[in-house]
Amino acid sequence: MTTTRTRLEPEVVIVGGGPAGLRTARELAATLPGEVLVLDREERAGGIPRHCAHTGFGLRDLHRVMQGPVYADRMVHDAERAGAVIRTSATATGWSTTGGLEVTTPHGLLDVHARAVVLATGARERPRAARLIPGHRVAGVHTTGLLQNLVHLRGRDVGRRAVVVGSELVSWSAVLTLRHAGCRTVLMTSDRRHVETYGLLSGAGRHLMRVPVRTRTRVTRVLGSRTVRAVEIEDLDTGVRETVDCDTVVLTGDWVPDNELVRAAGLALDPGTRGPLVDTALRTDRPGVFAAGNLLHPVDTADVAALDGERVAASVRDHLAGRAPDSRAVRIVAEEPLRWISPSLRRVGDGPPARGRLLAWTDRYVPAPRVVVRQDGRVVAQRRLPWPAAPGRVFRIPSDVLDATRPDAGEVRISVG
Repeated sequence: MTTTRTRLEPEVVIVGGGPAGLRTARELAATLPGEVLVLDREERAGGIPRHCAHTGFGLRDLHRVMQGPVYADRMVHDAERAGAVIRTSATATGWSTTGGLEVTTPHGLLDVHARAVVLATGARERPRAARLIPGHRVAGVHTTGLLQNLVHLRGRDVGRRAVVVGSELVSWSAVLTLRHAGCRTVLMTSDRRHVETYGLLSGAGRHLMRVPVRTRTRVTRVLGSRTVRAVEIEDLDTGVRETVDCDTVVLTGDWVPDNELVRAAGLALDPGTRGPLVDTALRTDRPGVFAAGNLLHPVDTADVAALDGERVAASVRDHLAGRAPDSRAVRIVAEEPLRWISPSLRRVGDGPPARGRLLAWTDRYVPAPRVVVRQDGRVVAQRRLPWPAAPGRVFRIPSDVLDATRPDAGEVRISVG
């Protein structure tokens, strides 16, 4: 049986109604004559900030600080005011044989064909099964995203004593959500030697919210019958184990990109991020298909994702105007202790990435990192940076360290030490 799909032909379609997608829509809808369509699978657009009822959003892109839901509403408002069309409860499930996006909505199926496609599907935290945490399969184990959805969108009770796994920025967001729900964080545990988020924030969390933080520890088992009763914690240096009573466990961080559409399209994947391989203009290897936000660098703050949207909009306009990129390009490769670097391709003639920064992820804490750039076996640039390279948060590298590289000299390798 053939299923009928309604064909739509906007000028640009953006998959994902979070900060990156909405900023892209705002920039394009204000400057293009054709329709800019945003597809979002949730009932309301806005992305992760919609679930985060705490402050800290909008500093880099809007130059003010606001609460997550307010920031999300502002992004939706700005996109719609610019003329973008936002369809919610619209899930892009794949690609049609004619090159369009197959979309499922409560009102029927769509086949969306556009001159340009921007993928801004974001990232998600790995659930318990993917982290291979043994123990009883019980209720009360959440990711941060699920926790915030339960508390801020559904008004659900989540318990009274929580253990938070991870010490990233999002981990403290989980603590704030738990506090809002009347649940005390009795322990934050991290296998890292240093707390992964910024010192000022972790210090405030420890002393003002009285959250005990233990590094070099991990959860080895979840205990309980129908619901969580406790977790077993192991000290990674001594091997000593102890039981911590709790009724809620929140698994934070350990991000993976929502790359299903990328893989379904057969786009080149970055082996480090597992998102699409893009150049500094945020083009994928398929002409007319672009990517932005935390699909590319899982995971950074909402305002950085939004500024990706500003950058990709310029590239979309170039594509629609018939300006093709230069075919000459070099790969940018991360070397240990860096796990990945984004963007990972630099083309001749392209400008810098958003904010003039390459974004990287490190597996080792380096307090005063010296960035070393090598090409063709030679050091072509090096620079000491005044901020640390720390696991659990994005490490920002000024992109002008690439200025001395050449398009004909092979891949560029970047390391820190």
